[in-house]
Amino acid sequence: MSDAHPIAIRLRGVTKTFGKGESAVPALRGIDLDVPAGELTMLVGPSGCGKTTLISILAGLLSRDGGECTVFGQDLGALRRDRLSAWRRDNVGFIFQQFNLVPQLSVAENVSVPLVLKGESVAASVRKANELLATLGLEGRGKGAPLKLSGGQQQRVAIARALIHDPRLLVCDEPTSALDAELGRRVMNLIKDRSRRADRAVLVVTHDDRIFHLADSIAHVDDGRIDRIERGHQHAAPKELRP
Repeated sequence: MSDAHPIAIRLRGVTKTFGKGESAVPALRGIDLDVPAGELTMLVGPSGCGKTTLISILAGLLSRDGGECTVFGQDLGALRRDRLSAWRRDNVGFIFQQFNLVPQLSVAENVSVPLVLKGESVAASVRKANELLATLGLEGRGKGAPLKLSGGQQQRVAIARALIHDPRLLVCDEPTSALDAELGRRVMNLIKDRSRRADRAVLVVTHDDRIFHLADSIAHVDDGRIDRIERGHQHAAPKELRP
């Protein structure tokens, strides 16, 4: 928790179980976490510990079973489905680990979707999409098909789509998993820049220890609980990611 920044996300006793009866699998067992605004917070831990479930609840993609969850003062559990969809559209950018690009749309059209959903014209949205793609090393790729790109290129398209509408909450699930060191540094610097506003927050789920040094805080998740939280730059940058 930060003394300098207000709390963007507050979780108290958040639980989530998948399935029922003997097949029930507890994913979250009582999460307590404060995420300061104006900062980049990372969630780390072994596969299957509940990280992706947690960020899906924070982004309004999953409902919690119990506990309290507020994001910028909004209790997501209090919103009806239509209002939750509108809130997510207006406030959340989500970088999915599987990219979730639409094959029927061009690269730039994929990126432009959040702007179009908010009412901006297709032409203006595509223009802004191409500008953002250029900053991610994808200049001239906007008219192509997303499935003709490499995995790393598709990941950058997914990142651009999450950033294009300047969301208050940016949630990233393994954003550097398909990127080399140079592209990973460029992407993470862009993501970190987006966190540096008092009305913004960034959450990154990652196993990539090359980027740990960029976090303002690191929450270690284990077996559906927050095990501990590290503050500050306690992880030195590996040589390949240093400027």
